Amino acid sequence: MKKAKLWYAIADGGRARFVERDESGALRTVAKFESTDLHARARDLGTDRPTRVRDRAGTGRHSVTPRSDLKAQAKEDFIKLVADELAVEHGRGQFDQLVLVAPTGVLTELKQKLTTPIAGIVVKDLQKDLTKVPDNELPKHLAPR
Repeated sequence: MKKAKLWYAIADGGRARFVERDESGALRTVAKFESTDLHARARDLGTDRPTRVRDRAGTGRHSVTPRSDLKAQAKEDFIKLVADELAVEHGRGQFDQLVLVAPTGVLTELKQKLTTPIAGIVVKDLQKDLTKVPDNELPKHLAPR
């Protein structure tokens, strides 16, 4: 029986990477993503001002739709991209088990966006932000399985 291949999905709201243990037991990054909107200011992402309309009965104006936070939307879109990439890589047979590593809010969103087959192979989740930690320092934070 072959040993199950374990991947770590390490993410935050704008960066993500997939890490695996090689034959020697060292951790190495196999894929990396960075959001194009990571360093953009909300005003650079577009306008979030709702459309304004005139009131028929008077001179007042009011908005048609509620405001939305464009930075939060960009973060949500990025997390969806990470979940989709995990599904693609699992379909290619790259891993059999998955550990999710992300800050609390991102971890919750990522779990919600995973497809059912991927959610079923998650063996552990860690509430840590390790996106900027180099591969050689990851063993300190990730206990070997």
